[in-house]
Amino acid sequence: MKKSRNKKANEAGEPELKGKPVSASASEMAEVVLPAETNPLGKLLGGRVMHMVDIVAAMAASRHSNSYVVTASVDYIDFRNSIDIGEIVSLKSHVNRVFNTSLEVGVEVYSENLITGERKHTTTAYVTFVAIDAYTRRPKPVPPLIVRTAEERRRWQDAAKRRKIRLTHRHREKH
Repeated sequence: MKKSRNKKANEAGEPELKGKPVSASASEMAEVVLPAETNPLGKLLGGRVMHMVDIVAAMAASRHSNSYVVTASVDYIDFRNSIDIGEIVSLKSHVNRVFNTSLEVGVEVYSENLITGERKHTTTAYVTFVAIDAYTRRPKPVPPLIVRTAEERRRWQDAAKRRKIRLTHRHREKH
């Protein structure tokens, strides 16, 4: 199922962008939590988690858009469980929805205890990016997203709800 929004581009005489499946944007990264990245309790700093979320989300956004991207907003970040020193922190991201020049990326963060093998879902985040043209440095259109599974469709629909809330908040702040 292709979620198209390229009709406007065709009317403007621009070439139609070829859609990409969610799987094309899937990105992962992992690292071991070291002492310099922890608080006095030996827990990974929340700001460090946010930094890693931004990086892995930008990887997914860049893969989908084939362009540079800039972070426009973080709509939601939820710290469910702490991550201890010495654990492996793994992050997974994928594009949830594409708009015109922007796209929302979902990120899940997991911790893994190397001794016990226990794995925990620690953090969820939704980050919005704007694709930037490498030459003009202006926002550029993003290829449509092809959603294939029921889960991808659910995330696609939920992203539209979050966008509506985000734009409502942005509009209120201007007045």
